[in-house]
Amino acid sequence: MISRNKGILSLEFLIPNVGFLLIAALGIGTFYHFVVTPRANELMIERKVKSESGKLGSGGPEERSVFLVIKDPEPMVEVIFCTWGLITLAFKLVQINREKKLLTKDFLRIQPGERIIPEDAFDRYKELRTTFDNEPHWQGKLIPECVLAALHRFHATSSIQDASNAVKERAEIAADHLDSSLSLVRYIAWAIPAIGFVGTVRGIGEALSFAEQAIKGDISALTANLGLAFNSTFVGLMLCIILMFVLHIVQSQQESFIIEAQNYCRENLVDIMKVPAKDDHARVET
Repeated sequence: MISRNKGILSLEFLIPNVGFLLIAALGIGTFYHFVVTPRANELMIERKVKSESGKLGSGGPEERSVFLVIKDPEPMVEVIFCTWGLITLAFKLVQINREKKLLTKDFLRIQPGERIIPEDAFDRYKELRTTFDNEPHWQGKLIPECVLAALHRFHATSSIQDASNAVKERAEIAADHLDSSLSLVRYIAWAIPAIGFVGTVRGIGEALSFAEQAIKGDISALTANLGLAFNSTFVGLMLCIILMFVLHIVQSQQESFIIEAQNYCRENLVDIMKVPAKDDHARVET
């Protein structure tokens, strides 16, 4: 978590995000092939039959089916992008929940009344470093790294304030990394309505090409393409609202975790540090 963003060409970025995109594309593509497209075709045939028989609209305005709203290519791409973003956010939530479990761990095993002094800090640092190296699922996690950084800084400077600053610095790096890891989701949230506007432009352009037929009385092609124009924007805006809501939840969870991690290190490490007085230290040496 504490490593900085290495860019869009790094394996750390490509492997999960491209994988999530493939999962979303395959899943939604399969859903469209077996569910949406057949059902939309059935509804369009039913509507055409009713139109030819004069029954269309006789009983009031027809209820719009969601299958007809999302049947076109632009809404399909929007659904894929939204699913991609939601899978990515779900993965982020799982990562945060895994790290939150470390808040219950007692890494230092300090006895009641025991304090950590600079002379002991490095021994505890080496012991914990060995422990963390032997536990792969603890490597790269924020809390272990904050504990190690605080112990190392306390040993080097004999300053409790410097140890506290070490925790704060690691937490700020982690916060920056978490924020940058959501940049792709923010792009997806922007791209979804943009794709909808592309569908709107395409639909209006296609509708204008059938203007001559509409003048002659055949407005079926005109209305179908205008439906694409409005449906694309409608679907894009609705999906963007959903994705941004989930993004806000994930951001709140990440910010809450950073605060909890700093509080954990302060209560379980920094607050039990002690710098012996010089006369006490000299007495111990003699």
